[in-house]
Amino acid sequence: MNEPKKNFKIVTDTRARVILPNTLTLIGVCVGLTSVNFALNGNYKLCIIAILLAAIIDGLDGRIARLIKGTSKVGKELDSLTDVISFGVAPAFIMYFWQLNSFGKVGWLISLIYVVCVALRLARFNVNTGGETSWRDNFFEGIPSPAGGILVLSPLIYESSGFDIFDLNFQLITPIIFIAISILLISKIPTYSFKKIVVPRSTTIFLLFGIVLLFGLLLIFPFKVLVVGCAIYLLMIPASVIHFLKLKKNLKNYSKENDQEPEDVL
Repeated sequence: MNEPKKNFKIVTDTRARVILPNTLTLIGVCVGLTSVNFALNGNYKLCIIAILLAAIIDGLDGRIARLIKGTSKVGKELDSLTDVISFGVAPAFIMYFWQLNSFGKVGWLISLIYVVCVALRLARFNVNTGGETSWRDNFFEGIPSPAGGILVLSPLIYESSGFDIFDLNFQLITPIIFIAISILLISKIPTYSFKKIVVPRSTTIFLLFGIVLLFGLLLIFPFKVLVVGCAIYLLMIPASVIHFLKLKKNLKNYSKENDQEPEDVL
């Protein structure tokens, strides 16, 4: 009697689901570190593109992991370490080579402070995640590290965009932006996380069109789109604070009447 043949597998299906998002995360850290090499060679436009690509990968790996049920504790820790490198260390080196080195030891200190703030922000994020789901999941405490990594590059992005709306003193504005973003990273200011956006089925096609249009504009006018994107994100911070306080007030009023916490989805 012939025995049934066993399919040979290098890894199990469960392991394969974990490997894919972790591989994307490792690719992201390689891209982030490569931006430092571009900075050493003076290719600052490629530095910006590399950090942007690392941010896109960072946004995809976690969502893919949840979609294919490939989340793991290793992936969570690996993602945090990658964020420190791609959005902490790499932007700090890039901006140090571009402008901050003119301040000598003070410029290096500013770079160190920023990297430490990125690490502290990610450590706090890891501690705070994993609790019960609530409306607060729609908000981050402080700005996320990918946004911080792009915002600290904003003077370089503006200089590369070709905009001449403002005549900026980059040597003066760069350390100010570094300090401001460092404070925002470790602050408890609520900012939108966009984790629970409910899109009606009837508007899905418009959302897809908007995403395609955005990527098309990024391909054609990458630095101009990034400048506008940075400005819009900064303007959204006050809006997110107002929205958070409004939801918190509504929660208190609702709790007094029903003694239970409602779910509120953006």
